[in-house]
Amino acid sequence: MQDIAFLSGGRGKDNAWIITFPENCNFRCIPEEVIAKVLTYLTSIARQNGSDSRFTIILDRRLDTWSSLKISLQKISASFPGNLHLVLVLRPTSFLQRTFTDIGFRFSQEDFMLKLPVVMLSSVSDLLTYIDDKQLTPELGGTLQYCHSEWIIFRNAIENFALTVKEMAQMLQSFGTELAETELPDDIPSIEEILAIRAERYHLLKNDITAVTKEGKILLTNLEVPDTEGAVSSRLECHRQISGDWQTINKLLTQVHDMETAFDGFWEKHQLKMEQYLQLWKFEQDFQQLVTEVEFLLNQQAELADVTGTIAQVKQKIKKLENLDENSQELLSKAQFVILHGHKLAANHHYALDLICQRCNELRYLSDILVNEIKAKRIQLSRTFKMHKLLQQARQCCDEGECLLANQEIDKFQSKEDAQKALQDIENFLEMALPFINYEPETLQYEFDVILSPELKVQMKTIQLKLENIRSIFENQQAGFRNLADKHVRPIQFVVPTPENLVTSGAPFFSSKQGKMSYFLCLFFSCWKKTWRQNQSNLKIEVVHDCQEKRSSGQSSSLDNGNSLDVLKNHVLNELIQTERVYVRELYTVLLGYRAEMDNPEMFDLMPPLLRNKKDILFGNMAEIYEFHNDIFLSSLENCAHAPERVGPCFLERKDDFQMYAKYCQNKPRSETIWRKYSECAFFQECQRKLKHRLRLDSYLLKPVQRITKYQLLLKELLKYSKDCEGSALLKKALDAMLDLLKSVNDSMHQIAINGYIGNLNELGKMIMQGGFSVWIGHKKGATKMKDLARFKPMQRHLFLYEKAIVFCKRRVESGEGSDRYPSYSFKHCWKMDEVGITEYVKGDNRKFEIWYGEKEEVYIVQASNVDVKMTWLKEIRNILLKQQELLTVKKRKQQDQLTERDKFQISLQQNDEKQQGAFISTEETELEHTSPVVEVCEAIASVQAEANTVWTEASQSAEISEEPAEWSSNYFYPTYDENEEENRPLMRPVSEMALLY
Repeated sequence: MQDIAFLSGGRGKDNAWIITFPENCNFRCIPEEVIAKVLTYLTSIARQNGSDSRFTIILDRRLDTWSSLKISLQKISASFPGNLHLVLVLRPTSFLQRTFTDIGFRFSQEDFMLKLPVVMLSSVSDLLTYIDDKQLTPELGGTLQYCHSEWIIFRNAIENFALTVKEMAQMLQSFGTELAETELPDDIPSIEEILAIRAERYHLLKNDITAVTKEGKILLTNLEVPDTEGAVSSRLECHRQISGDWQTINKLLTQVHDMETAFDGFWEKHQLKMEQYLQLWKFEQDFQQLVTEVEFLLNQQAELADVTGTIAQVKQKIKKLENLDENSQELLSKAQFVILHGHKLAANHHYALDLICQRCNELRYLSDILVNEIKAKRIQLSRTFKMHKLLQQARQCCDEGECLLANQEIDKFQSKEDAQKALQDIENFLEMALPFINYEPETLQYEFDVILSPELKVQMKTIQLKLENIRSIFENQQAGFRNLADKHVRPIQFVVPTPENLVTSGAPFFSSKQGKMSYFLCLFFSCWKKTWRQNQSNLKIEVVHDCQEKRSSGQSSSLDNGNSLDVLKNHVLNELIQTERVYVRELYTVLLGYRAEMDNPEMFDLMPPLLRNKKDILFGNMAEIYEFHNDIFLSSLENCAHAPERVGPCFLERKDDFQMYAKYCQNKPRSETIWRKYSECAFFQECQRKLKHRLRLDSYLLKPVQRITKYQLLLKELLKYSKDCEGSALLKKALDAMLDLLKSVNDSMHQIAINGYIGNLNELGKMIMQGGFSVWIGHKKGATKMKDLARFKPMQRHLFLYEKAIVFCKRRVESGEGSDRYPSYSFKHCWKMDEVGITEYVKGDNRKFEIWYGEKEEVYIVQASNVDVKMTWLKEIRNILLKQQELLTVKKRKQQDQLTERDKFQISLQQNDEKQQGAFISTEETELEHTSPVVEVCEAIASVQAEANTVWTEASQSAEISEEPAEWSSNYFYPTYDENEEENRPLMRPVSEMALLY
């Protein structure tokens, strides 16, 4: 390359880079492509080392010919890629060639000057006019030292270092992409293995970065050799002046340092995530193992639920339950250890904080269920044992009574002494059997109702019948023996009754009482009918407002300046009543002249067949509106004719009845569709002719919409003339109620235009607000779709804020009549409010705010039309989030109260069991009962509350630490029990899905 051109590092007086073309007799044979590549390479080096990209070419042709010089200039002109400032030509020195050059250049000067700024120089000394001698090499009469071989060595080193840095950056990027996109395994050994492999690769890359940095520093040191170093310094001086290679190496080293810093930070976060992921899996494995063991014990105790069998079987079940209780204590200790481990992970700011807290809650919940079930099963088996013991004693009593009756011989009753002895035996038996004979069936039914099975009920009834019969027989014997004791009579022969007689005779053990419903009650329920009116809280219409009627100038001029506000107030009130009468009369006319005529057989010929069954759609609930106004509201307004202070209560008392307008407005688009389709049919024209109406039916169908919007205008004007008067406060409330009604109706009309939502929108609660916004997709956790990355323009979305959710829709522009009044929305997605959070301020625009879902998996930047709209929406969203927190707190308190009441009931049952045991169970049997049930229940309640308070405190502190300014969310941790969980006892389900690493 030196034979063609070289970049010595010198610069002209105009600071242009100097490219020298040395003497080369074979230059004319060099292809133009090679020259272009050399020039492109040299100019690119100069551009990298400075912003000034002008160039000066020194073309040394002192030993060449004019023809060769001309070809060289042509090739340079065609191949030079940069901004060529000047071409200095050392023309041939021989007399003949110099003459040819002067002549040829004179005739070709214009051609060259148009392409190249060429200056012909006669000698080397002429170069000093344009270039300082310090910027020229010795060959050209200068002092600038230049060694082409050293220049090539340094250029190779610099370019190889730059290539190494580029390859290192690609390796780091590839490693980071692999870590981000590789799916993590779902078993602990594989996770540990992949973590070790990645750590090893990290250290290898780290060593490579260190080696590259060391190489760059060595290269930079060579370029920074001081000027006082002698010959080596003089050789390197040119390289410092050529292109600022030191800056190039320094930039590359800075880039390597930045890459190393970013890589270290990325690896530190990744390693922490991987370690937490491994900890989470170990915690999850321990949790699943404990859940399996707890469920196994719960299934075992559930198998002990059968209360049938003998007393020996019940004793066996109690023994199994005790063994089960011992096993559960060890399992509960393990569960407590896992819960403490989960709390430790949560305190260390684990990324899956919510999942860990939920698992701890679920494990605590299952532990409590296991303890409560074993305790309840112990009480149940104790009662069952007590019941079987009572039955056994009663059965023994019956056997002894039957044996006593069977062993009494006739000979023993021949004397008075024998009769007295037999009487004493009977009295002893009755005294012993008295507790069983006198035991009330209702008491047994109440005490053992929970454990009574059909088999036990049959046994109880049989034994009770035996006891009743034996008591009856012995009472008869007592009377006979007492007579024998006083007077000797003929011996009495006793007959022992057979089992059949025992069953068929006597009263039953439990008498069933069946009540009968009185006739008038049956008649009432059979004849009772009530029309159910569905009040939809989410209705929608775009309300068409009446223009406020202006008072005529004649009426205004008729008022004297001395008239009071009462005259104006009475005038407005009179207008309200008069227009109400006209409105009711118009509704009656429409219903009678149109709707009733649709059922007239004589008009069927004028009516299209498809229209006959459409009257309920065409007129909606106009009949219901007419009945309300004609029967109730008009008379109420007329009673206010001389008492304007009653107008406010008149509206407030019936504000719920005005909800029927929402139903009417909701049906209005369907009604207009039918009207547009059949408006020109002969039936409507004939009805209009009979009624002598100037306006068509559609004008009268709009009357209810106009009337409901007119009320707020009249109430405003009435309030204006009623300031500081009696009833003004209620009048203001009535006005607010009517405005709220209009808003509700308007919102409901927008709601019914939502298409694509799967489910019932009414289940989302009351609609609070709705409106259009510009929406951008913000940052998301996890993978981001390419279409979201490429979206720079905002999306236009219509948002619907409900009590329980926020719905995102896209407004559709539809063509056709009425499309501007009744918009259409395409459902996009729905977020539940208990998972929604907001960030009130976004940089760049005070109209923007953020709405995010869950743990910011999805974030939308929302821009309102103005700041007032934004603040209104933020206020309503905050109110919803605060109400949800309050409801969760109240629910927690109620559940704790219910838990306390349930425990009190169990304590009372336990105490009752102890009393009954003292009366009927022997010392051996009472050993099966557990002492201090009140203390156990109280300790359990205190333990549950203490754990709940501890978890709540830790979760609250964690939430406060991580909370950002101006962010609101209802996704908090409440360690409470659900009132349905105690009955169904299902496994708790996760509140949110398991947190992933990316």
